[in-house]
Amino acid sequence: MYNRIIYSLIALFFVPVIANAQYTFFNPKGSFAIETSLENTDELRMPIYRNAMSSLTVSGDFVLGGTSAQKGLSPLLFTSSLSQRKLKTVKQLDDVVKGQLSIGTGFTGSKSGNVFYAGTMPQPGTGVGGHIIELQVNLQGQIVVKDLGEPVAGEGIFAMTFNPDRNEFYGIVHPSGKFFTFNLKTGKTQIYDQTAPSAKDLDTFHSFALEPEDYLGRALVIDQQGRIYGSRSINKLFCFDPATQTFSVLKDELPFVWGREAMGRIDSWVKMPGGAIYGSNAADGQLFRLDPLKQTIVNLGKPIMMPRIMAMTPGKNGMLYGVAGASPGYAHLFSYHPQKGFRDLGNPEFKMITPGLEQGINWRGFQIASMATSQSGNYIIMGENEALSQLMVFPAENLP
Repeated sequence: MYNRIIYSLIALFFVPVIANAQYTFFNPKGSFAIETSLENTDELRMPIYRNAMSSLTVSGDFVLGGTSAQKGLSPLLFTSSLSQRKLKTVKQLDDVVKGQLSIGTGFTGSKSGNVFYAGTMPQPGTGVGGHIIELQVNLQGQIVVKDLGEPVAGEGIFAMTFNPDRNEFYGIVHPSGKFFTFNLKTGKTQIYDQTAPSAKDLDTFHSFALEPEDYLGRALVIDQQGRIYGSRSINKLFCFDPATQTFSVLKDELPFVWGREAMGRIDSWVKMPGGAIYGSNAADGQLFRLDPLKQTIVNLGKPIMMPRIMAMTPGKNGMLYGVAGASPGYAHLFSYHPQKGFRDLGNPEFKMITPGLEQGINWRGFQIASMATSQSGNYIIMGENEALSQLMVFPAENLP
């Protein structure tokens, strides 16, 4: 109870927003929802319980998505057209890679702009490991999937990124928390245990009843020098330099509320067009800025009074958009600008009007887990994390 009171007081101090934003709905002009999973029509749709949108990116006019499924069901890959506002392709991952549960690492791109990579998490209890998959989207929105293999036998890929300059993948595996590199050209994998929790760390996690999915960092980011950053136990940021194959731990910890350090971990990263890097702590929903040159972090505070910032993406003119809050609460869209600070934009509610299917439903996004920016920079796309998930799209604000 004492920790809860302290948390509430500190949260109030860090929240620079108006309380009535809790009851505000965000529905700007030009926003729309793309129906992808309501099975109320003969149009192409994704089946229920397999369409939680855990990974998103954009290739030209097409949104490319990867989903998470409920246990025993296979995840999906899909494309939707922004201009046509409709689902174009649905592909079962099980057709290419068997025994997988989710595509949750987000997509990381090649230099070509239409080839992407993601990592998968396997069905629990099967002994199967996660795979790296390569995806190519053609001009019609069709998806070609290639299996690049299982980098760490028997372990899922919990977080992953790719450096096209080195042709190299970097990832964190589940449940051990080990770090791996995988060279696309040679197929060689290197496994490091510097990011895995110690026996003492595991005892602490056990006392908080935390599982690996509760304490492993969910994302990795690469700085301008090609170094990789992520979180490790307890509440630390690590840096891996591929040039020397060495790890270091930053002196600055993740921002945290006192007494909750054990739950600190990276929820999401975003690298802005100008090079600025922002990260979020899942435990208390705090945003911070990473300075790779000084190897320091600056705590920017909390956009809302809930934990989690599961997804972030760049807007225009230095604006950052993110989604804060998660179950059992609900999602709030927020923006952050270095000069203007936070804005709690409220709960997204967009009109769902598919051309030729003019149902005009006001669709509200309660759980949102993924975000992307269109290649033109004009649209922000959000993916729901529900049993029946839709895409939600709004114009990026062109604020000075």
